[in-house]
Amino acid sequence: MSETIFKRVEFDLKGLISEISLGKVGLPDIQRPFVWRNVKVRDLFDSMYRGYPVGYLLFWETNADGFQAAKPRTIGADSKQVSPQLMVVDGQQRLTSLYSVVKGAPVVRDNYESERIRIAFNPLEEKFEVTSAAIERDKVYIPDISVVWSNTGIFALARGYLDGLESVRKVSDTDRRKVETSIERLKGLESFPLTALQLAASTSERDVSEVFVRINSQGKNLNQADFILTLMSVFWDQGRAELENFCRQAVRPSKNGASPFNYFIDPAPDQLLRVSVGLAFKRARLHHVYSILRGKNLETGEFSSQHRTAQFDALRSAQEKVLDLQYWHDFMKCIREAGFRSSKMIRSQNNLLFCYILYLVGRTEYRAPEFTLRRVIAQWFFMSAATRRYTGSPESAMESDLAMFRGVETPEEFVARLQRVCGITLTDDFWNVTLPNDLANSSTTSPSLFVYEAAQILLDAPALFSTSKIGDLLDPAIQAKKASVERHHLFPKGHLADLDIVGTRETNQVANRAYMEWSDNVRISDRSPIEYLPEFVDRVGGALSEMYRCHALPENWEQMDYREFLERRRELMARVIHRGYQRLVQGPVGVDEDAGLTDLILTGESDSVEFKSTLRVNLHTRRRDGRMEDAVLKTLAGFLNTDGGTLVIGVSDDGSPVDIGTDQFSNEDQMNLHLVNLVGSRMGTAVMTMVHTQFDDYHDSRVLRVLCERSSSPVYVRDNNREQFFIRTGPATAELTGGQLVDYVARRFDD
Repeated sequence: MSETIFKRVEFDLKGLISEISLGKVGLPDIQRPFVWRNVKVRDLFDSMYRGYPVGYLLFWETNADGFQAAKPRTIGADSKQVSPQLMVVDGQQRLTSLYSVVKGAPVVRDNYESERIRIAFNPLEEKFEVTSAAIERDKVYIPDISVVWSNTGIFALARGYLDGLESVRKVSDTDRRKVETSIERLKGLESFPLTALQLAASTSERDVSEVFVRINSQGKNLNQADFILTLMSVFWDQGRAELENFCRQAVRPSKNGASPFNYFIDPAPDQLLRVSVGLAFKRARLHHVYSILRGKNLETGEFSSQHRTAQFDALRSAQEKVLDLQYWHDFMKCIREAGFRSSKMIRSQNNLLFCYILYLVGRTEYRAPEFTLRRVIAQWFFMSAATRRYTGSPESAMESDLAMFRGVETPEEFVARLQRVCGITLTDDFWNVTLPNDLANSSTTSPSLFVYEAAQILLDAPALFSTSKIGDLLDPAIQAKKASVERHHLFPKGHLADLDIVGTRETNQVANRAYMEWSDNVRISDRSPIEYLPEFVDRVGGALSEMYRCHALPENWEQMDYREFLERRRELMARVIHRGYQRLVQGPVGVDEDAGLTDLILTGESDSVEFKSTLRVNLHTRRRDGRMEDAVLKTLAGFLNTDGGTLVIGVSDDGSPVDIGTDQFSNEDQMNLHLVNLVGSRMGTAVMTMVHTQFDDYHDSRVLRVLCERSSSPVYVRDNNREQFFIRTGPATAELTGGQLVDYVARRFDD
């Protein structure tokens, strides 16, 4: 007989629950999303009650080859007394069900809501049910069988149940005996036998995964992230809990201050783990990282608890940066700066996550200036989305990208490497040949389609035959209801059918679509472009040529052969994408981030420059004063609604340094986050894409420079239920109301 990598171990339910409670068996699922439905938990207890087998468990030893924890760790929801000796590989949902019901412990669902699993039992019929409101009121049921294994005595429990039953019906002696026997039998599940296959600690993760699949007919391959997350449960459970808590908070907006919520990704723990691993170890492939975190020296092959501790320290430091809310939201500004507005426009989450690694490397290791870093990461994201850089073999591509920074020592070199790769990748052949060919498809999730839409947003394009900007119409932070814009078929399907063009691939071509307001789309219906176009041309008037340019429409397109039109428009769409990328390279209009601060301040306040001594503290009272924040917001709105400008905080009206320390923030990140939250809550989240912050030195003091772009739509400052509108008039900010406001908005934003 060949040597086995496992041994068979017998438990009973009571002993196994005790091992989990003590921490000898690591059961991370107490904190992870529990995916079993309650009826499945009910069926599990019913099977055990009837004496049916419930399958094998699969454990993995942790107490050999340097794998034993150096000190006690915490596993699960409660504090444990000992280090885990076994990790659960298969059977986690069953053990979670048993532990939760027997101990009365809550589980966390896949929507991150905490819930008690309550299973009811009818002793007379020996029947299990999921507890409901009706069952709760029905005296024939014990509504929560957890009480059977609590400190309540079995006879007291039976007596209490019978007393309740007698209040609604007559109870015979036969009923009493039946109830007592059934409850005693349910209590006896403590001795139910459970068999575990226990793998040796020397078993490789690949062999563990293979065993899992072979004994579990509905199993799936365990990936490296699964193993690393399990290791975190054993050796750094707090870190895993932090990952899961961050992901839970990212799902929905917070009503209590800053949170990870965003419109681009609902991250999963394994996704953020990849970011942490990339930042800590400069690796995208997780296989070697798993071995490293087990304490293995890749050169000698030996395990060491000291080596494991050092590597977990590196992972801990990286994860702290990955979950930093300031870094997280500043990175999201890079994605917005690239022209993307929501997760619907992002085809590859790998692209976003890998770009986050590069952003964190640039910010935390090379200390690249935030403005410069944001611009180059936006370029990189746009480039990698357009070229599908992280599709196919994403880990290999990212490993190569991380390797290119070996030998890089300065932030300038870091930025230059990224820009060089962008330049090498986006060649003339890409713009003129590859990209038009990529646009020859009918997929509504085509990466090239999303990049085209991002380019239109970067170029401030309106919807077709409209004054409403595509960026506003697609922005989930602005559009709370059903989207008011649709991808319209320029040559409608009904019209194409008349031309005997009916195949979905042909009629739904990317090049046959353009964003148009919903009401206009309905108005066009199935009419041919020759028929519907004149009424819209009259609406646009002299702006038709620029409208066509924004939407990649050739002159007299409505009269072209359909297939000729598609080919020509793909070429023009590629040019729009190219122009959008060039806008990223050249930088946002109205912002000169390289302007010398000293020269700026010496020039004094003007229509595009203003100074504020503080952000929130009144210099006279030395206390926080909401009027200071109001003044800052009014200035920012004035710049946004006019031609852009720069606000310097920490400088008095005459240009003398005051220092931002006066505002009493614990650090600069806290000050920046306060401003971000202030602008978001009073002016709208979308405004932050046009507001850029940077801390600078000025005469031995620190100041905060806030640069504002020229906004393409009106920006209002909310004050309770009132909205105020400001513009710059020379070196001052003025409020417009009534007719002046209407006239200015019509002239400034509707042209």
